[in-house]
Amino acid sequence: MSFPSSPRLPTGPRRRSLLASAAGAALLAGCSGGSGTGTTGAVPSADERARARAARDSEVLAARYDAVIAAHPGLAARLRPLRDEVVRHAEAFGGARPASPKASPSGSARAAGPGDGSGVPVNEKDALAGLAAAERELADRRAGALLEVPGESARLLASVAAAGAAHVFLLTEGDR
Repeated sequence: MSFPSSPRLPTGPRRRSLLASAAGAALLAGCSGGSGTGTTGAVPSADERARARAARDSEVLAARYDAVIAAHPGLAARLRPLRDEVVRHAEAFGGARPASPKASPSGSARAAGPGDGSGVPVNEKDALAGLAAAERELADRRAGALLEVPGESARLLASVAAAGAAHVFLLTEGDR
């Protein structure tokens, strides 16, 4: 038995014209959207804000390493590789490369030694514990932000958070 064809013609756009329109809109959006970094007055995306914050956090942590190295030159050999890694993290997130501290502290850094109000503990063990606490807090915060950023940034955050956890271990292993 054959079915009679519908006497009514379909109203509205056809499926092919909708698909063609959607494809054209996607091409236009892809060509004109860009990354958003070159646009003036544009609100940064959540991803851009997360990367900028991660870069700033790493720069602040690198400065903290610098302060401990300046206050406790005997820790320089142990801390410099960790500090250099933190600087690479800042760069990976798009931050600027902080100046590397000198091999030996300058006269002003020596004068600004432990107990001068710089926030660096007088005791080396306490200074290491402070760095470990800062690394731990930052690694935890980055791990918590993983769900808020897209793929590549999430992978970078996870990697840097894992490196921070390793830094905590390296900073505290001498205490056991």
